[in-house]
Amino acid sequence: MNDVTLDEVASLAKRRGFIYQGSEIYGGLAGTWDYGPLGVQLKRNIQALWWKTFVEDREDMYGIDAAILMNQNVWKTSGHVSGFHDPLVEDLKTKRRFRADHLLEDNGVSPVGMTLEQMDEAIRGHKLKSPDGNALGEVRQFNMMFKTNVGATADEASISYLRPETAQGMFVNFKNVLDSFSPNMPFGMAQIGKAFRNEIAPRDFIFRVRELEQMEIEYFVHPDHWEKSFDYWLEQQKLFLLALGLPEKKIHQVEIPEEDRAHYSKRSVDTEFDFPFGQKELLGLAYRTNYDLMNHQNASGKNMEYRPKDGGGAFVPHCVEPTFGLDRLVLAVLANSFEVDELHGEKRTVLRLPKHLAPVRAAVSPLLKNKQELVQLARKTYDRLKKELGAVMWDDNGNIGKRYRRQDEIGTPYCVTIDFQTLDDMTVTLRNRDTAEQQRIAIDELLDHLR
Repeated sequence: MNDVTLDEVASLAKRRGFIYQGSEIYGGLAGTWDYGPLGVQLKRNIQALWWKTFVEDREDMYGIDAAILMNQNVWKTSGHVSGFHDPLVEDLKTKRRFRADHLLEDNGVSPVGMTLEQMDEAIRGHKLKSPDGNALGEVRQFNMMFKTNVGATADEASISYLRPETAQGMFVNFKNVLDSFSPNMPFGMAQIGKAFRNEIAPRDFIFRVRELEQMEIEYFVHPDHWEKSFDYWLEQQKLFLLALGLPEKKIHQVEIPEEDRAHYSKRSVDTEFDFPFGQKELLGLAYRTNYDLMNHQNASGKNMEYRPKDGGGAFVPHCVEPTFGLDRLVLAVLANSFEVDELHGEKRTVLRLPKHLAPVRAAVSPLLKNKQELVQLARKTYDRLKKELGAVMWDDNGNIGKRYRRQDEIGTPYCVTIDFQTLDDMTVTLRNRDTAEQQRIAIDELLDHLR
């Protein structure tokens, strides 16, 4: 892959209808992004592969879709109300706020393992200023949950939060799934859904945002077997990234030290990826022990024990949690697929998306849009492919060379052209995105070929 900058990826994403700035006509809203027609299809293709891999193809997984708004006691019990914080530092002149750990990283100081006091000392010791060149205030904690009120009365009893993770929806439904399906141990619950984090300083396009989408699994195991399960899911995460077409050399599994793990985690491994802006977290894997189920059992009074079918003693299961950030996966796939090469002596921008992820599987064109017999046959071909394959595009805008360049830029694997030879022998020109080679295919064989 050519070296690619984040600006190049973001520019193509907007220009070609993958991703737009949220609320752009009003100046935008930081940390929010809207997926356009091609972006939403790419995202859905990644979702579909994930769901098929981890839910539909397995017999030990149960999918759910929990509500975003939950009883406030869920978040008190989980520890998020008291512990879901990031270190904040404020520009004393402009009052702009920044992540203290990011500020240290950007100035070559590693914040790993630092307490708030140590971060504050490091900022003073290195005489760091804000990005605007002003003095900084004291480092303090900032809770990242979006707080709201449910119902007509705004009081303590009506407080709720936009969920910062999808996991708790699965933990509070653990007993429901147990009662409805009587699963064998081990088993998992899977969910795809929105999560919300009031990031102090969103950045790097869709990498760090305030509204995000997660694909998470809570996999419940006997406490004696968590290590085997942990190693298994670490491998499964890597295999999924390879299935997305991401190269193994850009995938790194990093053990997280105790002082940097989440409050619920006994062991964590982040899977990081070589993004255009550096090696950063793409996936997470945490051993949550029975922290969540025990806390919810104690707080709610509901029994969260699993009773083995062989008559063994009841126990509260432990949990291994593989987490996949959908927006970050979209960004990784886009960045990895982006390439500028040379074709017939001219530079070409091409998205070499894996065929099973491409938002448009094929584009159909008449060679000339003012020749009625070509247009009619092209329309008939398009209608058939569209009905069978779905993600097929009609393209008669500009000359054929411009159409090919446009389809290359959005990652369409094949272009189908109805030309004058088609009228004679009912074959079409099939052009390959990656090689730019063209071949003649019988029109009746086209559907099977594209499948």
